Amino acid sequence: MKHEHWLDDRNNVRKLWRGFLVVLALTVIAGTFVDLHPHFEIEAWFGFNAAYGFVACLAMIVGAKGLGRFLKRRDSYYVEDAKDE
Repeated sequence: MKHEHWLDDRNNVRKLWRGFLVVLALTVIAGTFVDLHPHFEIEAWFGFNAAYGFVACLAMIVGAKGLGRFLKRRDSYYVEDAKDE
């Protein structure tokens, strides 16, 4: 009997996304009530930290994809080395 993981259900994934978006919105809204002591003027903009985090995460993903393409090897890479021995 095959047991499915709880993340295989689309409804659970949808609930998680909604929950993450609510937490993100609450975090951005909470920034209006906290004195963040910005070092630069741009850091004082509303939602800057959330936008900066999103852009940094996006850059890491794109960079990792590019690095993966550069470092990728064929599936038979190690099999061919075994033939030489």
